[in-house]
This record gives sequence, structure tokens and C-alpha cells, in this order.
Amino acid sequence: MTIHVVEVSRVTPAPDSVLNSANLLAIPLTFFDLPWLVINPAKRVFFYRLTESTREHFRSSILPKLKLSLSLVLRNYLPLSGRLISHPNEPKPSIVVSPNDAVSLTIAETDADFSLLSSYGQRTAWELHTLIPELPVSDDSATVLSLQITLFPGQGFSIGVAAHHAVLDGKTSTMFVKAWAHTCKRENTVVAPLPETLTPSLDRSLIKDTTGLDEQMLKIVRSLNDGGRIAGSRRNLSSIPAWERGDDGVFATLVLSRGDVEKLRERVKNESPDPSELLHLSTLVVAYAYVWTCLVKARGGDMERPVSLLFVADFRERLDPPLPATYFGNCMFPAGCFNSKTAGDFSGEGGR
Repeated sequence: MTIHVVEVSRVTPAPDSVLNSANLLAIPLTFFDLPWLVINPAKRVFFYRLTESTREHFRSSILPKLKLSLSLVLRNYLPLSGRLISHPNEPKPSIVVSPNDAVSLTIAETDADFSLLSSYGQRTAWELHTLIPELPVSDDSATVLSLQITLFPGQGFSIGVAAHHAVLDGKTSTMFVKAWAHTCKRENTVVAPLPETLTPSLDRSLIKDTTGLDEQMLKIVRSLNDGGRIAGSRRNLSSIPAWERGDDGVFATLVLSRGDVEKLRERVKNESPDPSELLHLSTLVVAYAYVWTCLVKARGGDMERPVSLLFVADFRERLDPPLPATYFGNCMFPAGCFNSKTAGDFSGEGGR
């Protein structure tokens, strides 16, 4: 597989945004954002099959429309064009958008197999990572978002997204991509407002810190960063070093159909030691339990070792009062089962 970078450009938000040449937009981080400061960038790749388009048509028609619609949608998603800034005299970093800030957009071409990389089967990890741009981060400043559009001539194209996790969670990232797609598929360039469901709410005052969670989260971040990389109270936006992947690492997508979930649900009911036990067997519970069991059994090893399950839950509707569904930022908190199970609990017939 080879990849050729054709162009690196800067896409600025279209005019008529809330930002003008005389001011800055500064958005504080909340206690939901702070734990993600030390996490590596969130990376995603979207594939679009396009076999009937030539390279010339893609460059002259499709690519300009992608750029224009990105510029238009950034008017509503201004924080994505800014930077995460850590000031020595401020207690916590902020998202700062300055006039003329922009999103870095890389245009590339590759001779890779589109069908293979976009399939559910095993795909080489390093090949997928070539479709995602770098997200520049330093001790006191971090880019919020970088994008890469990669053409697979005669096959399709991909859009790679790298975003700083302290700025947005998966729900916000998905909302942005949907808003971009909504704007792009319009048949004309007439400026029109986004649907309410795709218009982000940037009001951080909706989240109240009444118990000092900001400071507690900052202490956790500092303790995680105290690996010899920082000293004292110095702020550091560099993430914890990622686990090194080998060249032989692969990704695979496993699909549970509705029928599969129903079979698992019935199996759990039939094999329950206590038929009168009330089991909450939602699709989420069934899927998580099945994957957790499979992972533990596949790993093998010491049956007395503790095993844990960690996932994140969206708290937008769980706050009082609830946040808007379109709240821009992180609103997740970890949940799961910690240190109460051993591998042996999953190895027998009762493991579920």
C-alpha cells in the first residue's frame, strides 16, 4: 500500500459566524472534559464507495463541495477550528478560537484495496492509520480537529477524523459529521440553518460544579501526568504515550444481528439457575455480557485473576436539569464492573 499526499489546506469557518475579527471565543472545560486531557486523540474513518467517478471528476466536483460544506458547517461548530490552550495563570485549559483559525484538511490518494479496508474482515491496523491525519499537540497548545480525505481511484474515498477528546465526545463528533453530510448533500450553496437536532449547544454554564469536581478532576489529570514529564503545577496537554502497536496488528468488525441477540437472550433465560430471577436483558446488556465472556475465555490464563468491564455512559439526560441532546462537549462518565469477578466466573457453564 502506498499513499500520496496531494494537498494540505486550511478550511476556515464561513463568514457570518459569531466570531469576528475583533474578538476571541473562549470556552472553558468542564469536569466532564478534564479527564480526557491525557487520552490520545479519538480517531475515526468513514468510507464512501464511489466507483463511477473519475479522479478528475472527484477533484473538480466532489472535493470542492466537501470543502465548501465543511466551511459552512464550521460556522456552527466553531470550537473545532480552534485550539486547546493551557495558560500558566489559569487553573485549567480552555478552548480558544481566534480570528482566521481553521481546520487542517489533508487530501491524499492511495492504491490500497478499498473493499478490504472498508469490510468487516481483518484489516491491517497500520493501513487504516494512514487514512487518519496527525493531530498536533504540544505542552501548552493542542489542535482540536484534523481531517483527511483520501481518494481510492475508481473505488471510493474515505474521510479520516482525528479529534482531541477533551473537547468533544463520540456523540458530539457524530453530530458534527452528520451536520457536514447534511450540508454537503444540499443541491445548492444557499446558506440555510441546520436542523435543530444537528445544531450544537455551546452553553457551558448549563453544567454546574457544586461539589468541586473541577479541582478533583484536575488532581487526577496531574497525577496521571506525573510520570516525570511535568513538574509542580505546570500544565501539560500531551497525552499519555499510547500502547505501541506492532505491524501485525489487525482490526476486525464483529456483527451481532437481531436474531443473534434473541438467541442469546433465550439461552440466558433457559440456563438461569433461578427461573424466578428477574433479569434485565436489554440488547446492550446481552451484547456486553457476550463480548466480555468471549474476551475472558479467549485470553485464558490464571482463572483467579480479576477481570473488569469498563464503558462510558452519556449523562446528558441524567443531570438535573437535563442538558440539551445537542450539548457540545464531553458528557460521559465511566461505569462498569470492577474487581468483583474473576476469570473463573466466565469459564464454566454458568459464565454469561
